[in-house]
Amino acid sequence: MSEPGTLVQDDQPLLVADHLGKNYGRLTACRDVSFALYPGEVLAIVGESGSGKSTLLQLLSAQLAPTGGCVSYRMRDGVLRDLASLGEAERRFLFRTDWGYVHQDPAQGLRMAVSAGANVGERLMAVGWNHYGRIRDTASSWLERVEIDTARVDDAPRTYSGGMRQRLQIARNLVTEPRLVFMDEPTGGLDVSVQARLLDLMRNLVSELGLAAIVVTHDLAVARLLSHRVMVMKGGRVIETGLTDQVLDDPREPYTQLLVSSILPV
Repeated sequence: MSEPGTLVQDDQPLLVADHLGKNYGRLTACRDVSFALYPGEVLAIVGESGSGKSTLLQLLSAQLAPTGGCVSYRMRDGVLRDLASLGEAERRFLFRTDWGYVHQDPAQGLRMAVSAGANVGERLMAVGWNHYGRIRDTASSWLERVEIDTARVDDAPRTYSGGMRQRLQIARNLVTEPRLVFMDEPTGGLDVSVQARLLDLMRNLVSELGLAAIVVTHDLAVARLLSHRVMVMKGGRVIETGLTDQVLDDPREPYTQLLVSSILPV
């Protein structure tokens, strides 16, 4: 991945949303969202609480079924497939291989009672690794990459600090080098110094591995540091989109201007 704003795109999209929408009875949580995400591109979805950004992330990651429209993903054979056409086993396989999902609360993305090494190693075993020594060595190597002391490889995540748990969740997700990572408020709940360290780590790893990522955040500093492109949501709709620096430095929409000025509550 190049510096944000200078991405050279692959000519074939990795994921495509086409007039995507989600209703809960009379409530519209997400409406008419269309975009394409390319390999190596990082897209930030921003907006105030209740804007629809978390619903959109769940739709894009096939955790929610859309009321209207569709999400398509380019499989490793090059075929773009509607996620709704995949069986449950195929979707689970995507999450074990091609996709990662970093939750705001690491407890949702980790097994808290087993060791850190096992949390990372389980994902390797899910893609066919079966040599214990190799799995343990790789898990230890990834702990080191996310700045966790390898002496703690056998400690359970419940003994880790919040920042360490989040870094472990990142290691667990990236160890199989997925093509696409979903991140839901990845720095939420962490203090400022821990956030800065985590953001720097994520930026370096995403760049090094050439991953595509979709990041939901209310923190525009996170969007600026991690993403090439930003989509601003309000009331379930995308109201502005463009290159990150362009949108954040010169927003067109009054709502985006207020969001950038930190007037709106988040």
